[in-house]
Amino acid sequence: MDYTSTTLLLAVLLFASAVAHDISHDSLCKSMVETEGYICEEHKVTTKDGYILGVQRIPVGRTSKTANRPPVLLQHGIFMDAATWLFNSPNKSLAFILADNGFDVWMGNNRGTISSRGHTSLSANDLAYWDWTWEQLVNDDLPAMYDYIHNQTGQKLYYVGHSLGTLLALASFSQEKLVNLTKSAALLCPIAYTGQVSSVFPRAIANTHLAQRAYLLGLGEFIAGGSVVGKLLEGVCRLPPIDCSNLVSTVAGPNCCIKPSTYDVFLEHAPQSTSTKNVVHLSQMLLAGNIAKYDYGDESENKKHYGQGTPPLYNLTRIPKDIPLFIGYGGKDSLSDVNDVKLLLDNLKDHQKDKLVLQYRDDYAHFDFVMAENAESVVYDPLLAFLRTQT
Repeated sequence: MDYTSTTLLLAVLLFASAVAHDISHDSLCKSMVETEGYICEEHKVTTKDGYILGVQRIPVGRTSKTANRPPVLLQHGIFMDAATWLFNSPNKSLAFILADNGFDVWMGNNRGTISSRGHTSLSANDLAYWDWTWEQLVNDDLPAMYDYIHNQTGQKLYYVGHSLGTLLALASFSQEKLVNLTKSAALLCPIAYTGQVSSVFPRAIANTHLAQRAYLLGLGEFIAGGSVVGKLLEGVCRLPPIDCSNLVSTVAGPNCCIKPSTYDVFLEHAPQSTSTKNVVHLSQMLLAGNIAKYDYGDESENKKHYGQGTPPLYNLTRIPKDIPLFIGYGGKDSLSDVNDVKLLLDNLKDHQKDKLVLQYRDDYAHFDFVMAENAESVVYDPLLAFLRTQT
């Protein structure tokens, strides 16, 4: 591999080093919610495999304080955390908008993020702590949060996911898990089929098996920033494939409607860590163009885990046809590609027509759906209308 390719791959692995920042260790309640005049609670949820997840709750709005408010769980994407829903002012951020419109808002944080680095027996410095992929988020994290919120409120949940948060819901529903506890689900920038992803970063990781090599070298935590390896990135921003002046658009597509000041807040909280094994799994999906369980790369090892030589596929046609779904996607999104979304929709072609709402924005890219200045009117108003019709 030549110098340019090697350096590009290092940039992919640690792209945030080029826009150096320090992720705040203050709780999201104190740093982003209470400062806007909202009540906020920090909750801890323990999964069956011992991970201790931080979950933030906005139980009431600033003006709307009615009782028996329906709970809604907001679930972020990869390299993100619950700050996803709080980047703009209260009248433009989904978490605040939902709270002010009568919802009991809960915001989840995947294992490995700043709010969810605890474990009953492991440290985040232990390699074993990072032995998971999004399958464990589906099987352990999401059910633990669902059960906790259901027990706290006594109600079924509304669900809103962005990016990887949509994959968790789709995979769960395809196995008929959590369906009985879900009133409806809104999926923004759905990640399911990823074979036509056009973004240079995930495609470079997948095509070169970079994450796989890092995993084999013992890198458990996939850190998208850090001073030690950041030294390896000298000269990266001079390479033609990399536009360090706007890495967010380079990674996820040219966002149309995000203010520079919102990007500044975004970079104070992202990127967050995930496991290298998770990135390996997502790379496998991108290369195969399907949605399958983790491939151990060895037929006998796969047989040990699955009883067959190849990883089982998730069958999205098994998603119950009567679960209400709202799907929002954009024409400029290079991670949730329009053609991949069409494959997902083909799996849902027999879904009950009155239970499937589609929202397409030709000018939107991946992060417009959670950070755009006009998202309140073009995304959140229709989303709220959808949620209110599903009682």
